[in-house]
Amino acid sequence: MGEYVITCCSTADWPKERLVQRKIHSVPFHVEIGGREYLDDAESLPLDSFYAMEREGAVPRSSQVNQEEYMAFWTPFLREGLDVLHVTLSSGISGSFNTACLAAEELSHEFPDRRVIVVDSLGASSGYGLLMEEIAEKRDCGLNLWQLSDYAEATKLHIQHWFFASELNSLVRGGRISAVNGAVGTMLGICPLMHVDRDGKLVPKAKIRTKRKVIDEMVRRMEEHADHGSGYSGPCAICHSDCADDAARVRDKVEERFPLLKGKIIMCRIGAVIGAHTGPSTVALFFIGDER
Repeated sequence: MGEYVITCCSTADWPKERLVQRKIHSVPFHVEIGGREYLDDAESLPLDSFYAMEREGAVPRSSQVNQEEYMAFWTPFLREGLDVLHVTLSSGISGSFNTACLAAEELSHEFPDRRVIVVDSLGASSGYGLLMEEIAEKRDCGLNLWQLSDYAEATKLHIQHWFFASELNSLVRGGRISAVNGAVGTMLGICPLMHVDRDGKLVPKAKIRTKRKVIDEMVRRMEEHADHGSGYSGPCAICHSDCADDAARVRDKVEERFPLLKGKIIMCRIGAVIGAHTGPSTVALFFIGDER
């Protein structure tokens, strides 16, 4: 098997400098807010501006990479004689997996000697990013294209996603919770604890009052599901949508409970596309553990 590149979408919500360092190529989704469309690259529309607009009542809409964009993104690699392993946002919340597969099939006619393998991450945001980080590490260990694809498939359901939201309007708008539950939850100060299940869908797991209690419960779930419990020695990532202080509280709790973590916790910001659905004030925790 010849040389290849690994690619993902912007919805992996992984730090740009880290993507460059790990030689992971990213193609942007799109977000529309305030009557204008932007690339989901944190540069066309800075995230501080995006979340300020959301907090002021603007309702964003997101759209995925289309087939033509995928083909244009991959074609330069194929012309250089490189194969491609592309990992998409979860098919449980996006149609990007099917679109990427159609684009790969179309390109197979133009480049019959090259391969574009598409993997459904069944993950989102920095959980998807953490999977890309693990894939890049295995690539650097010498796995060929097919071995790496098999590794991605075997690993993706072990990437645990846990998150909470303290602002419920966006979850109501997206149908994650009902309008009645959203109104009652806001009145009572409830912060829903959610995770991504084995079908790659967002699923509520508990209704918890106060951020302090939901943070404690999220860290407890990590101890329950992480490899070797509190002896977990793998990687960890935390991301947030414009609530850095809450993310820092989660980080401090995790570092206290898990002293053997592999390196520092990777701190990320939720991008505009995922943030269009979570709204501001969401914190998510990602690690490797038992199978979802």
